Amino acid sequence: MLMYVVRRFAYMLLLLWLVSVGSFVLIQLPPGDYVTVLVADMEMFQNIVLKPEDVEQLRRAYGLDRPLYVQYFAWMGRLVRGDLGNSIAYQRPVLELLKERVPMTVVISVAAMAFVWAMAIPIGIYSATHQYSLGDYVVTVIGFVGMAVPPFLLALVVMYFGFRWFGFAPAGLLSAEYIAEPWSVGKLVDLLKHLPLPVIVTGIAGTAGLIRVLRACLLDELEQQYVVTARAKGLSEGRLLMKYPVRVAVNPLVSTIGWSLAGIVSGSTIISIVLNLPTTGPLLLDAVLKQDMELAGSIIMVLSGLTVLGTYLSDILLVLVDPRIRYESQT
Repeated sequence: MLMYVVRRFAYMLLLLWLVSVGSFVLIQLPPGDYVTVLVADMEMFQNIVLKPEDVEQLRRAYGLDRPLYVQYFAWMGRLVRGDLGNSIAYQRPVLELLKERVPMTVVISVAAMAFVWAMAIPIGIYSATHQYSLGDYVVTVIGFVGMAVPPFLLALVVMYFGFRWFGFAPAGLLSAEYIAEPWSVGKLVDLLKHLPLPVIVTGIAGTAGLIRVLRACLLDELEQQYVVTARAKGLSEGRLLMKYPVRVAVNPLVSTIGWSLAGIVSGSTIISIVLNLPTTGPLLLDAVLKQDMELAGSIIMVLSGLTVLGTYLSDILLVLVDPRIRYESQT
């Protein structure tokens, strides 16, 4: 196991380096740079036309006149030292911007993950143990609808009927009077009132998908010979179900924890834009559109690091959940 840990750590470093190169190239791939976007916005919205020498001076001031490989190594040098750099577009340190967005993103994502697991596991177990019953058919239809309807469309529908029936659009996480106020009991209660909508909209598709996965895996396990043998020996159905088949059937769910770890910090970008949620998703999208390499690249590297770390933790959890899994030969 120790050799596996060391080998995976080396692979993680190599993978993160490849991600850094790929993300830097992709962000720089569109023609122009941040100054090009800035000049275009000034000409379009402010009717200001800059001279070529002024444009070059801006490019030098932001360090964009250097060759791309010099910019890459300078950016990577700061990342290795733990410095995420300064956002060109926002003129603020990237770490400060993340500190403003990450807490709310984590709250929404963790609540959505808890909602998904709390709904998917019992419903999936019920659907598998009551195969072809009326309840199973109802769960199946709801699951297919949940996977087919895009979450952003569901958010738009909820906002429309919320405004149509109740006279307000259920967007954002805080009421207008609490946005600039310091944290208090009233602000926390207001947050809890606004939290269910983004949690349900974000988690509905994941819930439907996990229900189908758990149902299929559990049905496969219930047909195994060890289940028939345990029943023949008189083991109670509830104890048999939870001790053996469910424990094996949740393996695919445990393996997705690695992907979920990055999702906790990134949030759902489209849903966040539709519901006006202060998460990191819209911040990353804005940074990419403005070709803000410092901000976009730093966020991508943070998410990539969390994904790699989460995948590693998933592998370890799979060993704990299912002792049959081994990553190295046993002597």
